[in-house]
Amino acid sequence: MAQETKALLRLANTDIKGEKTVLYGLTKIYGVGPSFSNAICESIKLDKTMKIGNLSEAQVTEIEEVIANPASKNIPVWILNRRFDMDTGEDTHLTGPKLKLRKEFDIRRMKKIKSYKGVRHMFNLPVRGQRTKGNFRKGRSVGVVKKSATPQKKSAGASSGKKK
Repeated sequence: MAQETKALLRLANTDIKGEKTVLYGLTKIYGVGPSFSNAICESIKLDKTMKIGNLSEAQVTEIEEVIANPASKNIPVWILNRRFDMDTGEDTHLTGPKLKLRKEFDIRRMKKIKSYKGVRHMFNLPVRGQRTKGNFRKGRSVGVVKKSATPQKKSAGASSGKKK
């Protein structure tokens, strides 16, 4: 008896289309990249080419457990996205809204202490060393002078177009 493919799968508060493979379907979860997705599949021995809509409920709960606690399945620390956290000092892996909130707090902390990256964030400039001469010019007019909105007055004797 063939198992029916689900069109949409809800996994870690994310809707994933059922026709995607497990390896690339898991990357639709915010905070799960290709290497972490591969590590999940290897740790619980899932077929990476299987459609994600064909997963059983037991497999889905096992994936969610690994995403919530990667250390339980011996996933290497270097794959985690939050190594040696500033507040707790622990190695964790955040996903979804928790990761978005933590990134926002990190940027706020950098702005508050006025680090180089924080100052770049304050002025909406590129943070990671890109050059800014020709790029990142959106919203600013550089070297362009706009004409005034009021029309200029014509002088009384000049160029009226008729000869006297």
